[in-house]
Amino acid sequence: MICDNISVSKDGHLLFAGQDTIQLAKKYGTPVYLLDEDKIREKCRTYKRAFKNNFGDNAAPLYASKANCFKRLYEIMTEEDMGIDVVSSGEIYTAVQAGYDLSKAYFHSNNKTDQDIAYAMDNNIGYFVADNIEEIKAVEREAQKRNMTQKVLLRLTPGIDPHTYEAIATGNVDSKFGTAIETGQAEQIALDTMAMPHIDLKGFHCHVGSQVFGEDIFERAAVVMLEFVAMMEKKHGFVTTELDLGGGYGVRYTEDDPYLDIEEKVKQVADTVKTTCSRLDIAIPQIHMEPGRSIVADAGMTLYTVGTVKQIPGYKNYVSIDGGMPDSPRYALYKAPYTCLVANKMNEEKDFEASLVGRCCESGDIIQEHVKFPHSVTRYDIVAVCTTGAYHYSMASNYNRLPKPATVMLRGGNESYVAVKKETLEDLVRNDL
Repeated sequence: MICDNISVSKDGHLLFAGQDTIQLAKKYGTPVYLLDEDKIREKCRTYKRAFKNNFGDNAAPLYASKANCFKRLYEIMTEEDMGIDVVSSGEIYTAVQAGYDLSKAYFHSNNKTDQDIAYAMDNNIGYFVADNIEEIKAVEREAQKRNMTQKVLLRLTPGIDPHTYEAIATGNVDSKFGTAIETGQAEQIALDTMAMPHIDLKGFHCHVGSQVFGEDIFERAAVVMLEFVAMMEKKHGFVTTELDLGGGYGVRYTEDDPYLDIEEKVKQVADTVKTTCSRLDIAIPQIHMEPGRSIVADAGMTLYTVGTVKQIPGYKNYVSIDGGMPDSPRYALYKAPYTCLVANKMNEEKDFEASLVGRCCESGDIIQEHVKFPHSVTRYDIVAVCTTGAYHYSMASNYNRLPKPATVMLRGGNESYVAVKKETLEDLVRNDL
């Protein structure tokens, strides 16, 4: 199996986090998002251990909230002593409602409104990760009103191509995010920020992209960023105390994806950081990275019920389910690959190829093409889509006026509980006038 929390029972049922998915589907209905709480905690601890062992006590991983965000998840981050990054007032509000200490939060986004900035300061945000000079000026104005000093990192683009999906590559010079080093604009925005009396510039941030497997992507980004850090120190006397190298480690969606050893990957980055700082004769800044997908993705699975099986002899076949692109949008966005399984027929031969499609009135409502099913697949079978803990619930919509599924947390091999209730039809019209 692609993940170590997936297995098969003697009676041919798919098990996730040690629990029978068929029984979970009966108990909670479908579609339903499942999340393995033990796996999430394991990943948090793996990152924290790797950072401490390789960078020292001051370094810290930050959970990237945009991967998946709801109150219970922030409670787990508090319990695991994880920092977080947030990208909107909505994520900030959710964290506040969960009792998260926002002094450990870093606020991203390439276009924070004045209202976003004020709201974040109202809730004692730790850091702004500022994208551009307009934002810096807005943060300065709000901090001046409050007679306070606000900690800031500047997001820079190092000009690294991560060889990932174009839509989620963010480190190129012409990216919509950050300020380019190559053009000289990064140096200028750093000088402008240093001149702001109510801003405490702590350092710099970069993010090269998502679903990255390349062996040296983060190492190359670290070298570019540290060379900029050294230039700022030698030319302008600015000492960088924090450097955030972003997130983006890939996860296994299919058998073709490699395993990533997170502890080994962090060690490789740390070795490059130490070697580069020594070469440049600068102190090692406090290092952050921002795992999101790699913490929650393989902690997730989505269950659906088959409605129809359509065969078009000589052309293609379709298996339709009771969800679709509103709750699973990544294939429509990126043609993202997935492993799809008939959860109640795991011991049967997979000899029937079909497209797994949703219920929406939209030809692009596809979960996955060319899926191998048992030939007996039929109405009422349960289909599981694996590795859905990231960018499913967080990107879900109500397209075709469909309610969003519940999120059910699994733990301890036999315990399950609802963390996010399934939306009702009443919820769909709650804000209608």
